[in-house]
Amino acid sequence: MRLFEGTPFDIPPKCNHCGRLDNECTCSPQRKARVAPEKQIATLRLEKRKKGKIVTVICGLPAVANDLPNVLTELKNACGAGGTIEGDLLEIQGDHLVRIRAHLTQLGYRVK
Repeated sequence: MRLFEGTPFDIPPKCNHCGRLDNECTCSPQRKARVAPEKQIATLRLEKRKKGKIVTVICGLPAVANDLPNVLTELKNACGAGGTIEGDLLEIQGDHLVRIRAHLTQLGYRVK
C-alpha cells in the first residue's frame, strides 16, 4: 500500500525509462533499475591510507542504479591509474579529483 493510496494526492508509480505506469511497463527488470546520471549526485573525497598512500573515493552512486564496473573502467582509463569497487564506493589510486570531476560531469553526473 502506498502512502496516499485512495486519496486525491495519490500518484501511481511510473517507470523511469518509458514513463508508463509500473503495471503497464514492458521494460526489462535491468532497465527499470537504472537511474539517469542527471538524477544522481557523486561525492568525491581524498583519503589517506597506510604508508601515506592517497586514494580518491567516489561515493553516492548506488550499485543497483548504475553499472559501476563500467564507470570504474572509464574513470581508471581517464586517470591512468588503478582502482577498485568496495560496496557502493569507487576507489581510484592517487589524487585525481580534478580529472574525475571533469569526467563524471561529462558522463552526466552531478558532482559535489
